[in-house]
Parts: sequence; C-alpha cells; structure tokens
Amino acid sequence: MGKSVFDYNDGDFIFSTSSLGFDSDGNMMMRLGDNMALEVDSGELHIVSSWENEE
Repeated sequence: MGKSVFDYNDGDFIFSTSSLGFDSDGNMMMRLGDNMALEVDSGELHIVSSWENEE
C-alpha cells in the first residue's frame, strides 16, 4: 500500500494506492483530486489531506 491520507470529515486515515484506498473503518475511498475523495458505498464527498496522484 501507499501512504496514509487524513480524512478531515470523520477523522480517519485512508491507506491509499494511486487512486483507491480504504479508511480505518474499512470503507473504500476513491481519489477525486489532491484534497477530495469519494466514499464509494455512500457517495459522500470527503475533504482529505494531500493525496497526490502517484502516476
């Protein structure tokens, strides 16, 4: 896995790959931008610390 990204919405850490990750509650997250992620199951947008594209 890649680096950890902090989710400001719910205080979890996201353990990320290039564009997908899982938070500490087991929710799948998809990177939308450097500071935005989508919780796949609920469709909720989250503000995150810097999640830069590794490609």
